[in-house]
Amino acid sequence: LDPGLTINSVQPHLRKEVMQMMALALPFSTLSPQLPHEWGKDPQNPTVCFYSHVDVQPAKKEVGWNTDPYTLTEIYFLIRNLYGCGATDNKGPVLAWINTVETFRAVPVNFKFVIESMEEAGSLELEKLLDEENQGFFSDVDHIVISENLWLSNKKPDLTYGSRGNALVLVQVGCGSKDLIHSGTFGSIIHEPLLDSLVDSTDYIQIPGIYDSVAALTEEERKLYESIEFDLEEHRNNCGVKKFLYGTKEEILLHLWYYPSLSVHRIEGAFHEPGIKTVIPAKVIGKFSIHHVPHMDLLVVKEQGVFSKRNSPNKLKVSMPLGAKPWLADANDLLYKAARRAIKLVFGEDPDFICDGSTIPVARMFQTVTQRSVTILPIGAADDGEHSQNEKIRGTKLFAAFFLEIEKLHWNLDETSHTETIS
Repeated sequence: LDPGLTINSVQPHLRKEVMQMMALALPFSTLSPQLPHEWGKDPQNPTVCFYSHVDVQPAKKEVGWNTDPYTLTEIYFLIRNLYGCGATDNKGPVLAWINTVETFRAVPVNFKFVIESMEEAGSLELEKLLDEENQGFFSDVDHIVISENLWLSNKKPDLTYGSRGNALVLVQVGCGSKDLIHSGTFGSIIHEPLLDSLVDSTDYIQIPGIYDSVAALTEEERKLYESIEFDLEEHRNNCGVKKFLYGTKEEILLHLWYYPSLSVHRIEGAFHEPGIKTVIPAKVIGKFSIHHVPHMDLLVVKEQGVFSKRNSPNKLKVSMPLGAKPWLADANDLLYKAARRAIKLVFGEDPDFICDGSTIPVARMFQTVTQRSVTILPIGAADDGEHSQNEKIRGTKLFAAFFLEIEKLHWNLDETSHTETIS
């Protein structure tokens, strides 16, 4: 965690340091972007594969960090925390798993790692590796565990059983062959290319048909949202905003997990430097993303029905260069039950079962390619600040308890199978 390396895979000129971090992570003989490794080969023990990554998002002390982001710093205030870039996302969990394995003299579980160095850059080549190793490295894997996201609360632990998908959409609108010199000369007499609002004041997406295939909320699901512990004021403080669009816990959680959302990230073509330039651009490209949910049909985004109704001579081009599908697991899976018991042992209370409003592409990738059950077991609290200033981690005992619960689960299954065979 504390090598003084930036390990930022998003910026290509820093990828040499990414590879140095991979060399520090485990004593491998090769330095590939994804490194498989294993401990224990006892056929009597269950085999669990843990996935994580050691690359991070960019960080600079001058943009709000209280400490050097690339020097792991311990600070004690009420509780002991470790601060540093990657502390919770995701160098901290990598080190926690390694420490857990090393703590047991006789490991009760066969343990395999897939440690990645390109997650923040889109997990380049990871799916190819999974395909290549599916009949080899993963052939004896029983379960896959990912520790990648955060709890919903600052204090109460969670188990994550689903996440929304994400699609990057590019919308290009062209109105002419060149920029028009002065908006005062041409404004109001031409069809200008800048984009209309994509959402209304309640954040409802204005793309026709985009909600048509979103599943209706059942009464059982509504009750689940009511039972989840969620402090609106705490979440508002963690987000650093003054007000949410919605005023109740249930509305907030539904719009985080159950419904899609749209965010505009950038508009290219229009003047964006300091100062004012009153020019109508010949073409603009709007970049936005849609976090989508299961059953949604994103093909409606490419349809041009609304644009055609404007009777505009401008040319519209819509493309989706990047995308990741939603992921959903069975929260009643045996490994989730083991994780629940481990959380109860360490924290003294049952976890909330939650979905994640963001996207965790590797969960669906592992589940689809390997056809194994995937469990997401986060150890970071809501205020641990992944991808943000003063990122921290506070404790890792949960992983050791989880090991023991997996072992108990395995032996209980063996005993049941043996009893059924005898009878």
